[in-house]
Amino acid sequence: MQNREVAVEIMSLQDQFSAEDSALLLPLKVRLFKPSGPSRFGYSPGLLPALLNSQSDIIHLHGLWTYPSVATLRWTRRTQRPHLISPQGMLDTWALRNSWWKKKIAGWLYEGANLRNAACIHAVCRSEAEAFRDYGLKNPICIVPNGIDLPQKGYACLPTWADRIEPGRKVLLYLGRLHLKKNIHNLLRAWALLQQNNVQEIASGLNGNGKVCFVGRQFFEDNEACYYYSQTFILPSFSEGMPMVVLKAFAHAKPVLMTPKCNLPEGFNASAAICIEPSAESIASGLRQLFEMSDTDRHAMGLRGRKLVEERFTWPKVASQMWHVYEWVLGGGTPPPTVLTK
Repeated sequence: MQNREVAVEIMSLQDQFSAEDSALLLPLKVRLFKPSGPSRFGYSPGLLPALLNSQSDIIHLHGLWTYPSVATLRWTRRTQRPHLISPQGMLDTWALRNSWWKKKIAGWLYEGANLRNAACIHAVCRSEAEAFRDYGLKNPICIVPNGIDLPQKGYACLPTWADRIEPGRKVLLYLGRLHLKKNIHNLLRAWALLQQNNVQEIASGLNGNGKVCFVGRQFFEDNEACYYYSQTFILPSFSEGMPMVVLKAFAHAKPVLMTPKCNLPEGFNASAAICIEPSAESIASGLRQLFEMSDTDRHAMGLRGRKLVEERFTWPKVASQMWHVYEWVLGGGTPPPTVLTK
């Protein structure tokens, strides 16, 4: 790969955000395929022919349980060329329990073979690699974290919801889906516990008299504005791969509260995050600890998160690690340091 020009082609199922997402990937070209039938499965009759006509040397599949897995497996069998898989947290124990019977059927029909035939499976952290082994997979595993761009300085735009926050109040930000695994219900219970335990004067200093605002979807510039406008970030999830929202919070120098299931122990080791468990009581305890810190201490915690991203999670560092994995899959030889073969 080092001695020839490399072309990258991106193929994706089409959804309501495809146009905006594609624009972010310029100058790379994105080919979109409209699903037919049940949207959750994502069957697209044009995807497999496009893969077979692409002359690709290697495919890197992101995600499981949908038609792209079927198409990738058929491409590998017909071309005898390798593919990698990034499960994106979908083999985590909690994730497997969700709609488990559908995943059992999908595993028997196609996903098990797709995983077993992968030349390498990509984990974003060691605990995810352990989940692959627990699932019974014996493939080589590369452990390469998610990457992120450092935010620009001097961002001036306010979020669309800024007028809903009283002037001078501070904001604790949660940014993500309203999904069971994100554990928002216990976050709200924890917030109520704080109010009941007479710490309103502490909580109100961070979020406007305990006010909770649901502001809707926040993408692109609005998403970025959320981080700039907030002072702290929380992710109380039951299960994550390696959440980009936390990496972005670190990159924006925001102190973070998160569970161990966010799979970013580096944040705890760097004293850039407060560890909470998913229970409402533990979340409330973590919030109380955060609120009682001085502004100086919260600021220092945020700077430690920023330093962590600069040292380990910027795209040039992450891309270089993945590039060596591709070279090894195609060329053989000694596996790079990121690859586990046992």
